[in-house]
Amino acid sequence: MRIEIICTGDEVLTGKTVNTNFSYMSQKLEDVGLSVQWGTTVGDDRESLLRAFQLAGERADAVIVNGGLGPTVDDLSQEVAAQVAGVELVLDEAWLARMEEFFRRRSRVMPSNNQKQAMLPATAELIDNPIGTACGFALDIGKARFLFTPGVPRELRRMFEEQVIPRLLARSGMQTAIVLKRFHSYGLGESHVDALLRGVEEIVPDGSVKLGFRAHYPQLETKLTVRGADMEDIRRTLAPVEREVRKRLGNFILAEDDQTLEGVVLGELASRQASLSIVETFTGGQIAARVAPLQGAERVFRRGTVARDLAEVCAAVGLDRASSAGELTRETAEAVARAARRQTGSTHALAVLIGLDEGADRIDLGGTICLAIATDQELASRRSRIFGGREWVRLGAVEMGLDCLRRYLQGLPVYERIDFEKV
Repeated sequence: MRIEIICTGDEVLTGKTVNTNFSYMSQKLEDVGLSVQWGTTVGDDRESLLRAFQLAGERADAVIVNGGLGPTVDDLSQEVAAQVAGVELVLDEAWLARMEEFFRRRSRVMPSNNQKQAMLPATAELIDNPIGTACGFALDIGKARFLFTPGVPRELRRMFEEQVIPRLLARSGMQTAIVLKRFHSYGLGESHVDALLRGVEEIVPDGSVKLGFRAHYPQLETKLTVRGADMEDIRRTLAPVEREVRKRLGNFILAEDDQTLEGVVLGELASRQASLSIVETFTGGQIAARVAPLQGAERVFRRGTVARDLAEVCAAVGLDRASSAGELTRETAEAVARAARRQTGSTHALAVLIGLDEGADRIDLGGTICLAIATDQELASRRSRIFGGREWVRLGAVEMGLDCLRRYLQGLPVYERIDFEKV
């Protein structure tokens, strides 16, 4: 099935708003075995929209239109869709009542211009929006089925996953029983994982399992897309492939599916009724920022200490500034972690200290990361050299700190050589 995505809006066309909606939709479609042939961006111009809809209706089987469903004069999707389809706009009384109730629950009076959002092409099928006032709709234009979606990302995502994808799968004739299994890892590059997993698809010889990757440094997402007659069939098919992926990637798998690394760390600490303090240099508090906002963190997260200078960090945790003199070492990180744990009374402390190479904005330079985890009984630490410039070092240090804490809590080796470091 040939699919086109049309994204509308002057702010998207001019680059003032980054078009994350397109990448989200394209990835989600790829995950279920559907691929996008064309991507079009159109401003808030009636003639441009008209021509884009006509062209898409001539060449595609299904077209997703994103944006232009709001209440203002530059929201033109309904009007242009009706014009191209050769039908009138009509008021959907049921959706108007839904919108009025939406405002009433928030103790507000619905502005009169919102009624525009309930005006739909006469032949349109309404697509529900359970969390907003812009309903979606579907209708035929040319030889294609058009599905119109709101531009607000959280509204689009809910509608896309619950209603748009099932409609497209049904139209494509593909099996609609499908599961996407995801493994998140840190420390292995995409080509390395591809080599490690060579042949895993062949465990299921009928081709119902597809292996894919999405690299977003510092993590890598390994995806298994599985089709079957029903969910029980999929579970049977997926089980041996899952086991093999876990076996081959081993300790580098930090989370699965919707889990996050910070969520796994918090869960491990919470299960022990433990608490955590974090000390960081150069990362700007990004490690603490990953943990502290999570639900349940109020019972675990004790304190975050952030400074750019190592001497300031040492002073902040009660160490003599002389402790920071000389080369950055694992022993320095261990001393900082121990001091932070004592000072805050937490059961665990993580210290991630970074020394940048001079001129580390060059990609051939980098930095030294020394990290340590302290409890009242034990110390674990490691030293690493990451190359690739300041931002590469910062991102790598945040991920390495959290991942080493995850490993420690799960009883795994804190140190295993990763692809992003140089001994």
